[in-house]
Amino acid sequence: MAFELPPLPYDYKDLEPHISAETLQFHHDKHHASYVTNLNNLTKDSPLADKSLEEVIKESVNDSAKTGIFNNAAQVWNHTFYWNCMKKDGGGSPTGELAEKINASFGSLDEFKKQFKEAGGTQFGSGYAWLVVDNGNLKIVKTPNAANPITSGHTPLLTADVWEHAYYLDFQNRRPDYLQTFLDSLINWEYVAEQYAKAK
Repeated sequence: MAFELPPLPYDYKDLEPHISAETLQFHHDKHHASYVTNLNNLTKDSPLADKSLEEVIKESVNDSAKTGIFNNAAQVWNHTFYWNCMKKDGGGSPTGELAEKINASFGSLDEFKKQFKEAGGTQFGSGYAWLVVDNGNLKIVKTPNAANPITSGHTPLLTADVWEHAYYLDFQNRRPDYLQTFLDSLINWEYVAEQYAKAK
């Protein structure tokens, strides 16, 4: 069964004025789609073609012969997760157990935002900032290129894509401004809470 490009969970214009329809069209329809195409070409007629995306990622990580497979599989997974971490009229504050856990782990939502923004802003080159569960604890990590926390046994709750194609049309070189906008106006806290509930 071929890997497929999932549709965006919202319309192209739904994240405006924060992320433009043009950015989503390029990012989803070109970049994300190309990772899906590449992954299908690389795994065609191999045992990996019938595996789940998570299985392909875990089986190809740290295998130099499968670097291309890992990079494309992880990017398909990372992008799908990233889209779901945002929504129209997003932002605000988490509620319930997730809010309590964030406050207990970071001291406050503002402190979480500060640390998350710093992680994404200091990721040299391309990559991602993540909020993950690690042995029951919330932790902020950053990963280079296509790397994914599931290969370290972490459960991702939230991610911000800091590859330049995620924000350059809208923010140019102002990655910190993009991250602040992501944190304040785009996060789908209900989705993050769903991931937290599954991770417990």
